[in-house]
Amino acid sequence: MLVNADFHIHSCFSMASSKDMLINNMAPKSKLKGLQLLGTGDAFHPKWLDIVQESTTYSGDGIYTANSMDFVLTTEVEAKHRIHHVIIIPDLDIARELSNKLPSKNKATDGRPKTHLGGAELLELAHDYGCLIGPAHAFTPWTGMYKSYDSIYDCYEKKPDFVELGLSADTDMADTISELKDFPFLTNSDAHSPWPHRLGREFNQMELEDISFSSIKKAIKHKDIKANYGLVPNLGKYHMTACTKCYRLIDPATARENKMKCSCGGTIKKGVDYRISEIADFNKPHHPSFRPKYVHLMPLAEIISSVYNKGVTTKTVQGIWRKLIDNFKTEIDVLINEDVNDIKKIDADVSLAIESFRNNTIDIMPGGGGQYGKICFKKEVKKPKMITLDNF
Repeated sequence: MLVNADFHIHSCFSMASSKDMLINNMAPKSKLKGLQLLGTGDAFHPKWLDIVQESTTYSGDGIYTANSMDFVLTTEVEAKHRIHHVIIIPDLDIARELSNKLPSKNKATDGRPKTHLGGAELLELAHDYGCLIGPAHAFTPWTGMYKSYDSIYDCYEKKPDFVELGLSADTDMADTISELKDFPFLTNSDAHSPWPHRLGREFNQMELEDISFSSIKKAIKHKDIKANYGLVPNLGKYHMTACTKCYRLIDPATARENKMKCSCGGTIKKGVDYRISEIADFNKPHHPSFRPKYVHLMPLAEIISSVYNKGVTTKTVQGIWRKLIDNFKTEIDVLINEDVNDIKKIDADVSLAIESFRNNTIDIMPGGGGQYGKICFKKEVKKPKMITLDNF
């Protein structure tokens, strides 16, 4: 069975997360998105585990069900060198035991616990309990694994189970790195709120024997992911090298020359695009035979927002979004599967925007420094001027 899955999210207990990130809010909104399987996030937080247990029915083999949405226990851990790791966990008992064993001073207060353990120690602990583990948003400049290491094996010593690409990278970028040819790639949302433009903004389409932890583990181990869906990388907020204060895009050589300090006084952060170029073995991607397609998309409400130049949560945008969902059932169907001519009957401008995504004809002003990229469907985007030594 084909299943749309998003494994990396956060609960109401994570820093900067919405208080509405509760099972009973996530479940119906995930269904509207078109997901069939969602990670719980924050599965080392004792109070969150209590809420998961109270809000769901155990369906067996690691799956917890609420309002017809299936959940699997997942967490993100911040380990040595501020590197983030995603862990997929077999069941509640193991989650509680691992939580007790994880050396961490904040696991009772923050959904994303911090630990002094290195990647190798965390991998060993996870594998001792039958969990799956891999780097979260592997290339991002603040907490990605490759910001500290040139090789994944320098971090973990042994082979982890997967690599999560993050919003600022895609398969074409990652497959320029030869050591990743044996890894399945995961694309997850890292959602901090239950809005459908956050949940499932990146997701994996997997072939599962059934919805169970055993099937998830088998599919990842056997690289049985059929498609990765996610943002166009330059929409990601760390795609390009840029200042974290004024958000100007800055040539990496200029950034290094000025010790990663912008002329405005802000800090310059190395972009995912440049970081990958530093460690890449190939100029063009070398996709292994098992690598599935990567389909670029954008949350439907954000597309509508861009078309009408109104906020994502405004009545105008949410009204059009609701009308499309009422007619086509799920957001993923609207974005990927429905005939654009049928969408056109509901909203002609939105149908053209969706068609532009499908045809890869959108104009994008790239993101960097913590600011998302911007799209324009009706006119050419005026690309920002790259700051160099000549105009720094």
